[in-house]
Amino acid sequence: MTKKLWFQTGVGILLALLIVKYFLEIKHLFYPVVIIASAIFTPLLLGGILYYITEPIQRFLEKRKFPRWASILTIIIALVGALGGFVSWIGPSIAEQLSHLIKSTPYLASEITDMADYIQDNRGSFPSQVNEFIDKMANSIQKYAVMTSVFLVQLIQTIVSWAFILILVPFFFIFMLKDHEKFAPSMYKLFSGNRREWIKKTLSDIDDVLRSYIQGQLLISLLLAIMMYIGYLIIGLDYALLLVVFAFFMNVIPFIGPWIAFVPALVIGFLQEPKLAIWVCVVTLVAQQIDSNLITPNVMGKSLDIHPLTVITIILAAGNIAGFLGILLGVPAYAVGKVIVKNVYEHRKEIRSAATKNV
Repeated sequence: MTKKLWFQTGVGILLALLIVKYFLEIKHLFYPVVIIASAIFTPLLLGGILYYITEPIQRFLEKRKFPRWASILTIIIALVGALGGFVSWIGPSIAEQLSHLIKSTPYLASEITDMADYIQDNRGSFPSQVNEFIDKMANSIQKYAVMTSVFLVQLIQTIVSWAFILILVPFFFIFMLKDHEKFAPSMYKLFSGNRREWIKKTLSDIDDVLRSYIQGQLLISLLLAIMMYIGYLIIGLDYALLLVVFAFFMNVIPFIGPWIAFVPALVIGFLQEPKLAIWVCVVTLVAQQIDSNLITPNVMGKSLDIHPLTVITIILAAGNIAGFLGILLGVPAYAVGKVIVKNVYEHRKEIRSAATKNV
């Protein structure tokens, strides 16, 4: 019975639960380690994202006989130039649209208030199902307003703390570009034989998955944002550039992100002109169809091989556990875990096959 897979899996789960239980009982001993890890986690994460974005450029330059220092310097100059050009090109437009949005806030608030008063005055003529829906929407809006106010306070605190974090990002980024080939060998050189080869393959697979996810998701988000911007310009939607910049960052979140970006565009379109809300829906639907049927299959391919329902479940669970950070990191963390489990399973099959092989 001890050789059965279900028995070994059950024992493994019990041991893992015991380890977690005793770790939680002595977690105060690891508090300094947690503080240090949390302090370096965000700059390490951002530096890693920048590394995976620019690593193909470095590989291209070094194939053209650029020394390592020259490829790093070229990438840094290119990033600074691209950022400066982007800000100088898009910054004034965003500032103008943001200023116009702030000036229009009283008008938008008045429109929303008039609409709410009209609904309240005519509730008697609505069916009971419509009234129930209105009550639910009102409660949701109140909760959303409270959450938004709390979020704005937290946002100010976050901006202050991130100002210090961003100072560390270039250091992690530069050292990743400089010494990225040394990371994996420093880990698998501690082992020998088949185990060393297994760890080497697992680290390589994890690197491939992270590279595919980060580069692919950012490219998809950029293409989606470009399509939506063209669509918003065609239908004449106000604050198109501002909405698209917001959509670019939201589209990084698989499946759910585009719909988060859709809500403010729908509201602004409806307030600008009710029929524009329909055209916003059309633009979003067309962009999503092109993405799901053309862009994502060709950009991502089978690199992650995660079912959409699994992605949605991961995002919801990770969001409840770790908030917005969990939403961002849930899918790549699952992909890395899946790679590790798959390699462990394959390694176990090889060991079993070798142990039962007829000599």
